Amino acid sequence: MTVADSGSISLGGKTVHRLGFGAMRITGTGVWGPPRDRDEAIRVLREAVRLGVTFIDTADSYGPEVSEELIREALHDGRGYGAVVVATKGGFTRPGPGQWVARGDAGYLRQCLEGSLRRLGVDTIDLWQLHRIDSRTPRAEQFAALRSFLDEGLVTQVGLSEVDIEDVREAQAAGVPIASVQNRYNLGDRRAEQLLDFCTEQGIAFIPWAPVDAGALARPGGPLDRVAAAHPGVTTGQLALAWLLRRSPVMVPIPGTSSVAHLTENLKAADVHLTDEEFASLTAA
Repeated sequence: MTVADSGSISLGGKTVHRLGFGAMRITGTGVWGPPRDRDEAIRVLREAVRLGVTFIDTADSYGPEVSEELIREALHDGRGYGAVVVATKGGFTRPGPGQWVARGDAGYLRQCLEGSLRRLGVDTIDLWQLHRIDSRTPRAEQFAALRSFLDEGLVTQVGLSEVDIEDVREAQAAGVPIASVQNRYNLGDRRAEQLLDFCTEQGIAFIPWAPVDAGALARPGGPLDRVAAAHPGVTTGQLALAWLLRRSPVMVPIPGTSSVAHLTENLKAADVHLTDEEFASLTAA
């Protein structure tokens, strides 16, 4: 198995493999506090890179702060992360487990970024993403903050999360080059389909969260299960990831887990190749 078979894309100033790792689940229940098994979380991060992952997605709100701290402990070599792009996000406050409150004033966004720089142990973040556009703060203020982070060299690239086409266009019109978009998207939830097509046309990386959650399509006897019957040893989750990778050349799935065994299973999706007929049948499901 080689993650390199997932293809590559330019992101964060480097060329990365398109099958990445999402580091939300290495925290505690409700994305709050430390993981139940800290040693296993460290092993997951190191094994992901050993198996070829070169793109890791996290956020200051995962823990909060816990995910970034674990990434530094597991992967920082004293100078940085080498060929690995570590993308992070800011713009949420965390009142408690499972609670997320958007905050986008410029002062808070700068506080988020500076905290991430410190915890990750770098002078520049490869890719920093606005976790949510805050409806209570003028958009111009939020986009200006992103522009200033770029101008000051604190980030190499910036992105947006949970947005639509007009949001991206508005940021671009404000002078902010958008390198990535991160929305919920998977085989069973394609509400961001038009946004994905827009990103494909523009060459913007599309980072789908919850990429394996195919819902009813993965049920016994369902579309994924029927295709899996023709691929001995291949799981429906691997097929769902393989479909995403084929769906667009800008797709960068980030399946997450707190288990080395589950990590290995997810990454084997890079070796799964759908026939034209299988891809068409899953697309139509």
